[in-house]
Formats: sequence, C-alpha cells, structure tokens
Amino acid sequence: MKISQGLSRTTALRIGLAARALPEVTPKRLLGVLVDAVGLPLSEQKLAGLALTTLRTARDGEFAEIDAIYLKQALAYLKGEQGESLALDLPQPQPYQDGELPSSIRVAFASNSGERLDGHFGSCTRFLIYQVAETEARLIDRRSVVEPTTSSKDEQNAYRVSLVSDCHILYVISIGGPPAAKVIRAGIHPIKHSQEIDIHALLPKLQRVLAGTPPPWLAKVMGTMLEEKRLPLGVRARSC
Repeated sequence: MKISQGLSRTTALRIGLAARALPEVTPKRLLGVLVDAVGLPLSEQKLAGLALTTLRTARDGEFAEIDAIYLKQALAYLKGEQGESLALDLPQPQPYQDGELPSSIRVAFASNSGERLDGHFGSCTRFLIYQVAETEARLIDRRSVVEPTTSSKDEQNAYRVSLVSDCHILYVISIGGPPAAKVIRAGIHPIKHSQEIDIHALLPKLQRVLAGTPPPWLAKVMGTMLEEKRLPLGVRARSC
C-alpha cells in the first residue's frame, strides 16, 4: 500500500501545503523525508512534534541545503500552525478586455494562498495574472497548475511556462536555473522576491516604475506590446 493511502485528509493536506513551501520539493519527496524523520504511520500528532533540526537532517540531510526560512514555513504547515483555510482563500478575477488599460503590462505571480506572492516556480499551485498600468492594477485571471504526474521535470517546467506565456513579468519566491532559462526564452522577465508578501504591497512599486523611468527592457515591453504576447485569456488559462 502506498504511504499516501494511509494518511488522514488533514495530514495529507498539511504535507501538500508544506511541499509547496519548499523550493523544487514534491509531496512524494517530502513524504520520504518525513517517514525517515518520524516513522510510520504518519499522523498529525507526529508532525506536531517534529523539530526543525530533525526535518533538516532526515534522510541523510536531504534538506540540508534548503534555506531555513523555507523549512520553517513548511514546518508551520506540517504542525497546523498555518491554517489549511489559506489554500481555499482564492481571489476572484475581474473582467478585462485587451486595450482597456493602455500602456499596461501583464504580470504573473506564483501563489499558493490568497492574493499573495508565496510560491516557488516549480511547486506553486497557481499563477495570479494582473494587468498593470500606471494608474490601475487589475487581477484578470487565476491559472491553476494541474501537471500530469508522469511528466518529466523538463516537461513540467515547459507546462508552467505555457501558463504564463502571455505575460511580460513573472514574480516568484524562487526559481531554478533551467526553468528560469525557459522563462526568459519565452520573452518573460523573471523577478525573484525571496520574502513572502501580499501582492498588493508590490503592485504600487511596479506602478511607480511604470510612471517613472522604466529600465530599458521594461520600456521596450511598454513600447512594443507584441501582438503574440496578447493572446485571449482562454487560450492558456486554467481557473481553479
């Protein structure tokens, strides 16, 4: 029997949320580390007693290179200190048609909960898509990540890039080298923001850049707005 089949719904949800908090870590990989750390059967009680040092050193230190800030976030989910309701607090997109916000750009944020930038490119559950102009920023789409479990890592990265391929900027908590290269080749500018933050705290900063003197790459985006980057929302969108 698979380990995951013996988990309670709450335990499985906590492990899933914790995996998304860790860069490039799948629930299956996290399961293996947790089994080594606390033994079978996995339960809410065992996860509640898990220590940061144990999580870092389990399975011959498999997570030893992961930054402590991510491990602490994952541990908070495992212990139930961060409510499972965060995963269900989904923002609602607003209607938008191309041309409504002149000189605007399309921006994607890797997200797991609410209207927050708190996702890693390779493990976030959704991308929140905003149309951003100097005077207005509007959430226009919510694209869920539903990857085939049999896909290779390269195929999974390509799939994630396809979800944001009509965007000009992609904000993430972290992103690896190979997927970053794919993002750049797709004409998208990746920006890493290592601290989780409400998206509405970042949008005014981006708007000030648009209203001032944008860097050359952004000025080029604002000036050209290539038609192939302005596809209808339904082409690649997958709503949660």
